[in-house]
Amino acid sequence: QVPLVESGGGSVQAGGSLRLSCAVVSEYTYHRYCMGWFRQAPGKEREGVALLNTDGSTSYADSVKDRFTISKDNAKNTLYLQMNSLQPEDTAMYYCAARGAYCDASLLHLTSMWGYWGQGTQVTVSS
Repeated sequence: QVPLVESGGGSVQAGGSLRLSCAVVSEYTYHRYCMGWFRQAPGKEREGVALLNTDGSTSYADSVKDRFTISKDNAKNTLYLQMNSLQPEDTAMYYCAARGAYCDASLLHLTSMWGYWGQGTQVTVSS
């Protein structure tokens, strides 16, 4: 197993910001796995938001480019998603995911290729 523990969700008004955290219990996983953030709104399929590859490269969904930033803190084995200029359409359950292999932007559209998932953290944006 690859324990992933998300936190940082909450309720904000449109235009506000939140930072999500994903604590990666396994240091091996943290340094060798591709990591990503996904979200799922009620009645919709889970969709990729951002990913951070083992080489440090990042990819973003078009809907969040220039608003969201994925990063990690090596000292804390923690993955982050900084979300700015939040809009009501960003309302969803957000999940941290890990994949034990190289990944590229196409993996944002292939949720089945991610082997490990956290329990999720809710983000609600009101207008």
